[in-house]
Amino acid sequence: MAAGSFRRSIASQLSKVLHLPPENLIKSISAVPVSKKRHVADFQLSVASVIENSSGDCSAQDLHLQAQQLAERLKCDSVVSAISAGPGTVNFTINRELLAKTVLQQVWKDGSEYGVKSELFSTVPRQKAVIEFSSPNIAKKFHIGHLRSTIVGNFIANLKVALGHEVVRINYLGDWGMQFGLLGVGFQSFGNEEKLKSSPLQHLFEVYVQINKAAEDENTKKLAKDFFRKLEEHDEQVLSIWKQFRDLSIKEYTRIYKRLGVSFDEYSGESFYQEKAQEVLKMLEDKGLLQKTIKGTGIVDLSEKKDLSTVSTVMRSDGTSLYITRQVSPSVLLATAIDRMNKHSWDTMIYVTDKSQSNHFQHLFQILKLMGYDWAERCQHVSFGLVQGMKTRRGEVIFLEDVLNEVRSRMLQNMTSTKTTKELQDPVETAEKVGLAALIIQDFRGLLSSDYQFSWDRALQSRGDTGVFLQYTHARLHSLEQMHGNAELTDVNVACLQEPDAVSVLQHLLRYDEVLYRSSQDLQPKHIVSYLLTLSHLAAMAHKTLPVKGSAPDVAQARLCLFHAARSVLANGMKLLGITPVTQM
Repeated sequence: MAAGSFRRSIASQLSKVLHLPPENLIKSISAVPVSKKRHVADFQLSVASVIENSSGDCSAQDLHLQAQQLAERLKCDSVVSAISAGPGTVNFTINRELLAKTVLQQVWKDGSEYGVKSELFSTVPRQKAVIEFSSPNIAKKFHIGHLRSTIVGNFIANLKVALGHEVVRINYLGDWGMQFGLLGVGFQSFGNEEKLKSSPLQHLFEVYVQINKAAEDENTKKLAKDFFRKLEEHDEQVLSIWKQFRDLSIKEYTRIYKRLGVSFDEYSGESFYQEKAQEVLKMLEDKGLLQKTIKGTGIVDLSEKKDLSTVSTVMRSDGTSLYITRQVSPSVLLATAIDRMNKHSWDTMIYVTDKSQSNHFQHLFQILKLMGYDWAERCQHVSFGLVQGMKTRRGEVIFLEDVLNEVRSRMLQNMTSTKTTKELQDPVETAEKVGLAALIIQDFRGLLSSDYQFSWDRALQSRGDTGVFLQYTHARLHSLEQMHGNAELTDVNVACLQEPDAVSVLQHLLRYDEVLYRSSQDLQPKHIVSYLLTLSHLAAMAHKTLPVKGSAPDVAQARLCLFHAARSVLANGMKLLGITPVTQM
């Protein structure tokens, strides 16, 4: 890794002066973000992180003095061309030709693995991660609310795979509960086999709307209860209807996931765990954790003082599993977690849902701990906020497919009206990929836990910090390579890459491993999004000021290599986010 070799060289010199092992210093040396001031160093060391007895009591003045004293004891060498002290930091500037040569060679050599081979990850053990995300309710159209869970879960899975972890992607379907009793009765009254086969989710949605009008009718309630009871008793005819609903739903979801570029290793669901949930209730009882209220409801006391100030209800008074939150009972989720550990022997399990379920998962992890499962500490809930204001031209949006169609249609319209748009082989496919990039970048720009206001105009701008701009930059750099022939790294004259705009791109490429490391720690995509947007702006500026056409052959070749490196890293980052880079626009 380019940054790694420079960090090691700086750490080696620092270790002799500070009498600390180089490996203890590496994470304290970070690449400096590119500044509009331009004349910035490439790396800096935070003095507070390495000076013994340095605590919060150290004044800024003391730290600055210590930084100056340390800088004076260090010497420039063949790697470092300048050393200076800043406010509490020691700054290192890398020999400019060595910087260009090392970065370009490393990007070229590592390709799609650039950044992930960094020594920043050397102490991170390779693990097996189970990630549960998306989780729609079967027999219902894919709701827009499931979009965030789907793209966030996909990003986390992509990142973990890129970093060498083994990942199991699970889609845990809402495929059980009383609503199937109602839907079954509705289908018997209003269903049509032809419509079910041609447009399953649309037809089931229409049936559900119709039967819901009669949901309060006592006779309908009784019929729905009977239908669900037969389902629980595995009545062949009823089970066959439910299975048909489930299979057709998964087939339809798979088609939509394909549009999103998302896949799963396993489709699971509440229906798999009904019997195991009863076993879990028995385990809770045997361990003395299940308590009964006066009304006969089953609860688990989660309070520290065991005064019932915090409880989780796990069983109805009639002894059946209680369904809460998104119609999933705690006992079913407990059974699911235990079964997954037995099946996959995972190191970490991540649930990706909206933040309204945070307490629910906190309770789940607490109960598992009380049951004696220490691995509960390795369970994690990644929560996200709500998207507000997502409307199509026809009004408020409910279904994801409407959004995907809308973004594709708007993008196609924008591309058609733009003079710079090339003749495309498949404009609809390109519009789909660019539109999806627009949705993902707008969603990932802030903290996942924040709610945000969706705006079509903001998302689809071709300039500014948008997914469209990322795709445009990638396509532009790709066409530059097509026009001038592919860059060749052999015998590149790196002395031709000393202009400030070239150096800025190189400095930014140095930081990629740190950005990946940060995202791997907190599972927030915003660090990568911010990095890629800056890279695109820097590449656009360099494209303007460093022409390939009309330049001397060695200058043109060096610049072509620089733009190739920028495009390669841009594509890598986009793919992690779940975006397919386009080569024409």
